[in-house]
Amino acid sequence: MDIDQIRTFLSVAANGSFLEAANRLYVTQSTVSTRIQRLEAYLGVPLFVRNRSGATLTLQGRRFLRHAKSLLLTLEQARHDIGLPSRFRACITIGGRIALWEALLPEWIGSIRKQLPDISIRSAIGFEEDLMRSLIEGSMDIGMMYTPQHSPGLQVEHLFDETLVLVTTDPDKRWPNEGYIYVDWGPGFYAQHSNSYPNLERPAQVVNIGWLAVQLILSNGGSSFLPSRLAEPLIKAEKLFHVPNSPQFKLPAYMVSPRDNDSVVLHQVLDHLRALAAIERQKNYL
Repeated sequence: MDIDQIRTFLSVAANGSFLEAANRLYVTQSTVSTRIQRLEAYLGVPLFVRNRSGATLTLQGRRFLRHAKSLLLTLEQARHDIGLPSRFRACITIGGRIALWEALLPEWIGSIRKQLPDISIRSAIGFEEDLMRSLIEGSMDIGMMYTPQHSPGLQVEHLFDETLVLVTTDPDKRWPNEGYIYVDWGPGFYAQHSNSYPNLERPAQVVNIGWLAVQLILSNGGSSFLPSRLAEPLIKAEKLFHVPNSPQFKLPAYMVSPRDNDSVVLHQVLDHLRALAAIERQKNYL
C-alpha cells in the first residue's frame, strides 16, 4: 500500500466514479483501476461495488475510509512538516466560498496568525463540491461554506447566519425589473426567495457567486441579494441602495473539519475560529 493508492481510493470515494477520479488525478482510468485492485488485494477485501452508474463503497470500504483519511493526512502532514522552515511547527489548509473570503476570512486568518504565529496557513477558494471533495480526500483541513454535505469522518458546525439584503443602483426604479440578478446562494435561499416571490419570472441574469453580481450591477446597474456585511460599505459609499420594503433572508455559514483527528494544531485553529464565529454571531444579534 502506498500514498498513490490511498489518494486514489479517496478520490473514487469522493467522486463516486473511477473515470472522474482519473480526471481529477490526471491519470488514466486503467491506472485508477490497477491502484484500487492492488489496494483491495493488500487489504484482502473489496472496497467498491462497480456498476454502470459509477462506484459505491462496500461496508469494508466505508470502514477503511476513516483510516485512509488519517493515513493520507499523516503523510501529507509529514511532507509539509519536513519542508516547513524551522520557525513553523505545522501547516493548516483552510478553504472557503469566495463570499466568505470577502472581508471576513482574511480578518480571521490574520487573527489566527497573530494568535498562532508558528503555524503556516495555506488558503484556498472553492465551491462546496470542491471544498467537500478536498476535505474527504484529506488535502484540506478546514472548509467554510454555505451548503455542506454530510460525510463519514467529517463534522459540520454552524458558524453564523449571513443576512441577505436586496440592494440596487437605482432606488427610484420600480422593483422587480430587468436589472435584477439572481445569485444562487443555495437551496435554502431558493426556498425563501420562492416563498417571498412566488410569481417572479426567471431573471434575465443568474450568477453563481455574489462577487460576480456586485461587479455586474456596479458596471451596468441593477439589483441583487447580497450579504449585508458586503453591501453596507457600498451603501455607505452611495454606490448601492436598499430596495424599499424588501425582505431579508438568512444564509447559514458552516465550518467542516475532520471528526477524528488528534492534531493539537488543528484543534487550536478550530477553537480560535469558533471564538471568532461567536463574535460574528454577536454582531448579527446586535
